[in-house]
Amino acid sequence: MSSLLTVLAIAVAVVLVLIRQARPQRITGGGSGYGLKWLALPVVLVILAPRQPGGLLDAHHQGMSVALLGVEVVVGLLMGVGWAWTSRIWTEQDGSAWARGTKATAAVWAGGIAVRLGLMGVGSLMGVHQGTGALLLALAASVVVRGGLLQLRARSAAPLGVGGTSYGVSMNAAQSNGRP
Repeated sequence: MSSLLTVLAIAVAVVLVLIRQARPQRITGGGSGYGLKWLALPVVLVILAPRQPGGLLDAHHQGMSVALLGVEVVVGLLMGVGWAWTSRIWTEQDGSAWARGTKATAAVWAGGIAVRLGLMGVGSLMGVHQGTGALLLALAASVVVRGGLLQLRARSAAPLGVGGTSYGVSMNAAQSNGRP
């Protein structure tokens, strides 16, 4: 895959993920069969990551390349935690749990992107070639952590009519303000 096509594919994947976060999405119950389908994208990203041009590691700077890759994945993990923590979760009367990103979720994404750009800059200054594989692995880590944590949070969410809360806000109060 050409580098322009790779960058375009990554940009499309990120935009799709961000668009999904702006809309409520069912994460459990209600017959949607959410189950483990949240793992599909990360699996694809992990399979594609080592296949990117240049591979995951720079052959001339392996130690620094491994360190940058490790930091990139840690940033992805932390982004996933922040993403899940700032997502609003509520449970409907039918028992289905729903999630939606918030403004704080957008801030987590912006911060994560800024840190990743900084890592790319550090790598570039050190002469380390970094392919898009590290970005794909970090995105996979973010999606896995977010999905897992949302599943855990959804299990503890109370049904909406029973005073369920979402990100510290009573969903009954949020609904009266016209916000899901």
